[in-house]
Amino acid sequence: MPPSILAFSGSLRRESFNQRIVALAGGMAVERGAHVDVISLRDYPIPVFNQDDEDTAGVPAEARAFRQELMAHDGFIVGCPEYNSSITAALKNAIDWATRAKAEGEGPLDCFRGKPVALTAASPGGFGGLRGLDHVRELLGNLGCHVVPGMVAIPSVHEALDAEGQLTNDRARGSLESLMDTLVRTTAAIRPA
Repeated sequence: MPPSILAFSGSLRRESFNQRIVALAGGMAVERGAHVDVISLRDYPIPVFNQDDEDTAGVPAEARAFRQELMAHDGFIVGCPEYNSSITAALKNAIDWATRAKAEGEGPLDCFRGKPVALTAASPGGFGGLRGLDHVRELLGNLGCHVVPGMVAIPSVHEALDAEGQLTNDRARGSLESLMDTLVRTTAAIRPA
């Protein structure tokens, strides 16, 4: 059975460059033998985490659904837009709620612990979202994920994609393919039997 990988980005934008890049990366992972599901956080409109709201209304259904997606997959591709040199509020909020949405018998970090993650970033700017990647790496590492080496940041992404949404920048494409090689091999090697 092929390793199953969930791909999503921390952007809520309809035309998100980061969502496009995780979809491209997902296609590359499929070419390497993985099963990939690409989702959008737009489809999980989770309210901002507030302990008081959780205490009175419980965990939102959207947070439970997002956690179930995480639980159902062996590894992840996460696109990380950079907002003010750090993680987006949407991504951090989804992760925070996912740790709260556990079902009976599950630990709060079970949806993350031991799962390989490939991190990407893309931006029209010159750094390509690079400055935010270390923040996401640290967060996911603290949650027990195995963040695979070779994070990919794509600068000037608006010029690196053609009209069909394919990467025309050979260096960026090669880096993304190498990252997907690592992710698929790692996920296949360490997922539970």
